[in-house]
Amino acid sequence: MTDEQERVHRVTVRGRFRELSEASRQYLVRAQPEHDIFVSAYTPEGTFTYDDRIQFFNLRYEVRAASADDAAVAGELEADAFLRTMGFGHSELKVDVVDVSAIWDGVARRRGG
Repeated sequence: MTDEQERVHRVTVRGRFRELSEASRQYLVRAQPEHDIFVSAYTPEGTFTYDDRIQFFNLRYEVRAASADDAAVAGELEADAFLRTMGFGHSELKVDVVDVSAIWDGVARRRGG
């Protein structure tokens, strides 16, 4: 795949925590200020945020891929790997993708570029 085929996508993976151990729950309570929605961003490494009830979470990724489908798969795999590595039980993963390159393309067209 060449660089001109790659598009920039913002991938949001949402889900629900399930069967958290007491240690995982305590970790999430302690770390919550670092994972507030207002300090999140779309990054290649991903940003992890969750609600104060520790029921739902979001992972945000910037993914460079040829298509939205490819970006969705990559984001979901990254999210699943992160959650498993951290030992966070989860379910109901939902993936949303926005092709940011398409937004930039539209701006360029409106400017006559």
